[in-house]
Amino acid sequence: MDTSLSERLASAPVVPLIGENDADRAVKTAGALGAGGLSVIEVVMRSDDAQKGMEAILAQTEGLIVGAGTVLTLDQAKSVRASGAEFIVSPGLVDEIAEYCLAEEIPFFPGTMTAGEVQRAYALGLRDVKFFPASLAGGVPMLKALSSVFREMRFMPTGGVSAGNLAQFLELPSVLACGGSWLTPKEAVASGDYSKITTLASEALAIAQSAR
Repeated sequence: MDTSLSERLASAPVVPLIGENDADRAVKTAGALGAGGLSVIEVVMRSDDAQKGMEAILAQTEGLIVGAGTVLTLDQAKSVRASGAEFIVSPGLVDEIAEYCLAEEIPFFPGTMTAGEVQRAYALGLRDVKFFPASLAGGVPMLKALSSVFREMRFMPTGGVSAGNLAQFLELPSVLACGGSWLTPKEAVASGDYSKITTLASEALAIAQSAR
């Protein structure tokens, strides 16, 4: 993994998700998260203009590491990389995306939820993966089981992670960081209540630092 990304996640192991179709709101949301101490941000490609939002964040903010999430195809991976994505996240494991990211030395976190998927990621040369959807895939007990077998692997649980269970995930040595959308509630973004987002980010950071 890129050294700067690894260092950021070590000090603040929480990756908020931004799923905003409006570029201005995306920028303000990213700024609010940064103000709360979270500087690694995943912009999910779940809408037509999400990539424009990511580009705006990269152009209009400083001090953040910004990646693209919900990347489904190799062409999409190449496109978000060309737009400046500093890491790539997928909901599942696709060999050609993994091979592209490894060849280009782009941090890549493919979604895994079974031993077979984790083993496939390991065979491809990956050592960091997303664990998704974390709550439905077995949560902390499942991660403990996987970690006992795949001792070199590190996981980023996402999907069902919240302030209520964040500490439980981060207490596991194999957990690199946790991702989540609870930090960017739609109603707060829609109403322009960015102070709430900053507060949620600060609270998550405090939980993370206490757990580690």
